[in-house]
Amino acid sequence: MAPKMLAMREVWAATLVELAPLYPRMLVLDGDLANSTRAEVFEAAYPDRFLEMGIAEQNMMGVAAGLATLGFIPWLSSFAAFLTHRDLDQLRVVVAQPNLNVKLGAGYSGLLTSKTGKTHQDVQDLAIMRGMPNMTVVAPADGVELRLAMYAIMEHHGPTYLRLTRDPAPCLFDESHRFVLGKAVVVREGSDLTIISTGAQTVRAAEAADLLAREGISVHLLHVPTLKPLDVEAIVAAADRTGVVLTTEEHNIIGGLGAAVAETLGEHRPTPMLRHGINDCYGESGPNEALLDKYGLSAPHIAAAARRLLERVHSRRPPAPTGHR
Repeated sequence: MAPKMLAMREVWAATLVELAPLYPRMLVLDGDLANSTRAEVFEAAYPDRFLEMGIAEQNMMGVAAGLATLGFIPWLSSFAAFLTHRDLDQLRVVVAQPNLNVKLGAGYSGLLTSKTGKTHQDVQDLAIMRGMPNMTVVAPADGVELRLAMYAIMEHHGPTYLRLTRDPAPCLFDESHRFVLGKAVVVREGSDLTIISTGAQTVRAAEAADLLAREGISVHLLHVPTLKPLDVEAIVAAADRTGVVLTTEEHNIIGGLGAAVAETLGEHRPTPMLRHGINDCYGESGPNEALLDKYGLSAPHIAAAARRLLERVHSRRPPAPTGHR
């Protein structure tokens, strides 16, 4: 049976509508992108709680900060590229430093942004947000996990960056899934190689694990939906399980999940590993599958990276003693 398909932007908008009656002081501020982020769904349901801020992201961040000081809970609606760049100084000074309760709904993250090209793609957002004190960083795998994450984020006080993709994508999880802020999830148990992934890339990592299983390679797959705070214990345990770690992400290999895992293992359990993702370059305009293939992010590319890593590790291991007769 084909997996259920959900678009994160649609789930994000629908969940805002669900949350509104539970949190009467929740508002949505939009940067003139409501039809793209789907914040217009919230606007239709709660017009008095929707503020159209126009193409003025710096001002939008300042307004959100002011509202948060008055006890409101603002959700910002914009593209990841704008929330992490155009208003970065305002975010740092008026939201992150005073630790205000502002939620960033960062749509159109990564490469798959409907042919908008490199100006609207953000492949370094996780690095920026991970490095910002007081910021919580969440990258759900699919629409099911996104909805659960939003409920958890509303119960968490403080600035939070939520990474959202644009288009319908397969759901990895079903309704039995449980999301806990700051906790990683073992998707699949295995013994030969650990793959650690985040966001929508986890769906492709699971597909890669299936490909490798057909070759007799047993993958232990760990999904990290919360980049900060990071589940150090789960990452160390996953590395200990196989002794070989591949990270994969739809993000620059510098500063994102791979860097976080390398930092963790360097301190707690040195492990042979390989960072897989976007190789320190900007994207371009193109269809989704073509971009995933060109930048090496599809399931077959993840599987190929896993084979390379295993070959590298095995070639360095000394041969087993043969004994004497």
